[in-house]
Amino acid sequence: MQAYMQQQLERYAERLAELDFLLSREDIMADMQQYRAIASEHAQVTQIAGRYARYRACQADWETAQEMLADPASDADTTALAQEEIAHASAQMAELEAELQRLLLPRDPDDARNAFMEIRAGTGGDESALFAGDLLRMYTRYAAAVGWRVELISASESELGGYKEAVLRIEGEQVYGRLRYESGGHRVQRVPVTETQGRIHTSACTVAVLPEPDEAVAVQLNPADLRIDTFRASGAGGQHVNKTDSAVRITHIPTGMVAECQDDRSQHRNKAKALQVLAARLQEKERSEQAAKDAALRKGLVGSGDRSDRIRTYNFPQGRLTDHRINLTLYKLPAIMEGDLQEVLDALQAAREAELIAQLQAQ
Repeated sequence: MQAYMQQQLERYAERLAELDFLLSREDIMADMQQYRAIASEHAQVTQIAGRYARYRACQADWETAQEMLADPASDADTTALAQEEIAHASAQMAELEAELQRLLLPRDPDDARNAFMEIRAGTGGDESALFAGDLLRMYTRYAAAVGWRVELISASESELGGYKEAVLRIEGEQVYGRLRYESGGHRVQRVPVTETQGRIHTSACTVAVLPEPDEAVAVQLNPADLRIDTFRASGAGGQHVNKTDSAVRITHIPTGMVAECQDDRSQHRNKAKALQVLAARLQEKERSEQAAKDAALRKGLVGSGDRSDRIRTYNFPQGRLTDHRINLTLYKLPAIMEGDLQEVLDALQAAREAELIAQLQAQ
């Protein structure tokens, strides 16, 4: 194990003792917000410190076995036992070191946040809008499978039942961290329902995943920069739709960005949600501009998140999904479209971790 890594792990062991002490104090337990923050850090530190303790135990076993092997008085049975213990301890140490290396990778604080997902139809007309609807269903089913809550913030439906545009709010554990690499161009190859001659068409949609900002970020929006319009909600809703201007559209005048929400019957709540979406888009814009200015920034193994990137192809005749960023091909497209995204997301996460580890080792 490299020295810099061992030094970091020793600090985690020390920090665990500090957190144990803090969690035992009555004043900390009385402040629920502070207690939750410390408890969350304690869970993360325990995970790392626990694995490091196991690594050190394996290391001690390895050293003891080496001494047995070097002892000139050892008989054949003792030597064989020592060799077996060395092999076992070495394998465990290698496995634990790899785990610890992943756990020590720098974390994006946004990974733990809820997220807004924007799905937009692109080239391909009605077929693209239908595919946007399929993507919305795929992500909604995946979210339900992992226990996340999905809320449709706004939607513009197409004539054939798909979506020209849809904005979702997804709430749960590590939502942005799991879905962040879904941003980009999604291409579909299949025979559209409108095709009479059975020809395969290629269409595209774009997906953007934005971390939900802190409430403080939304408050920082200058009211003078906002134009707020109200209108009647479209879609199902009975008499309420016809009588009440509850839907809200907010325009950020300096950038021209627009966010709207018509999900709730309360104009006040729709305004609050639209402000959150707008704040998330502005935050993403600032992030993208900063990244563009950084000459040393590389696109990286899983892409830059540029919405124009073609990140993935869904080939229905072959039942194939291909993620072009990591050369992943899976022949289980029907299951994936039903929300079985675990293998895809795990592969993207693993690829990103491998790239970060390689960068650390190079340094």
